[in-house]
Amino acid sequence: MGSLVDIAFQSLAYASILYLISVGLSVTLGLMGFVNLAHGVFAMAGGYLAALAIAGGLPWPLMLVIAPIAVGVIAAVAEKLLYSRLYGRNELDQVLFCIGLIFVVSALARLSFGPLMMPVRLPELLNRNVEVGPFSFYIYKLVVIGLGAMTAALILLCLERTRIGAIVRAAVENRGMAESIGIRTRFVFTATFAFGGALAALGGMLGADVFGLNPSYALDILVYVQIVVAVAGLGTLRGSFIAALLVGTIQTLSAFYLPSLGTIIVFLCVFVLLLVRPRGLFGRI
Repeated sequence: MGSLVDIAFQSLAYASILYLISVGLSVTLGLMGFVNLAHGVFAMAGGYLAALAIAGGLPWPLMLVIAPIAVGVIAAVAEKLLYSRLYGRNELDQVLFCIGLIFVVSALARLSFGPLMMPVRLPELLNRNVEVGPFSFYIYKLVVIGLGAMTAALILLCLERTRIGAIVRAAVENRGMAESIGIRTRFVFTATFAFGGALAALGGMLGADVFGLNPSYALDILVYVQIVVAVAGLGTLRGSFIAALLVGTIQTLSAFYLPSLGTIIVFLCVFVLLLVRPRGLFGRI
């Protein structure tokens, strides 16, 4: 029983990080049709920004707010100056641009911060376990799970119950019709891209302890983020959360019982799923 609870706990924590990083990519892919393989760059930026600021004396909770906002602004500028020039271009151009951007940013990170992993220092309060009956839970991972669940709930509430959500959904469903009734879809695209970058930064900061913050961070998480998006299907928020939970559970179960085959099992499951459901579990048919 104890091992099952531990597996469930680890799976939820891992899935929360995957969700935070991947949900922004799922939305921007579904909205803009842009193959942004460099989405992990924003996660890496959030991780490095948090690590440097905390090492400089800023409190960890404050960086939960500052890092996403700062990276969201960077993402908006990048969308205006770089990404917007590739809208409507073929997928190969977009992929080559994103891979090149990853290599450039990784090289700059290696030049600036060195090749070794950089830790994101945690408050002493979070860096301990809490006992609940016979079970022991790492407080930091409890916070990660809470932040992931709260973010998922707020995103769903915003997109389904507010005017902003209605505007975003209108731009996704029919851009031409949305523009005809006065919606500035260009601004919607930039704002959505910035929001996706901010979420990636939050996930990158929280996930530094899981993936290891280093200059290849963007490439390290690229595969897992793409798996979540592929399993969920484009533009589906509920699907992204469920897909992250599935991937997190499979990865954790494999690590517990078949550690030497963990990654292979994840890929095999994804291959089988995509053969049966090429558009993912919740993608539009």
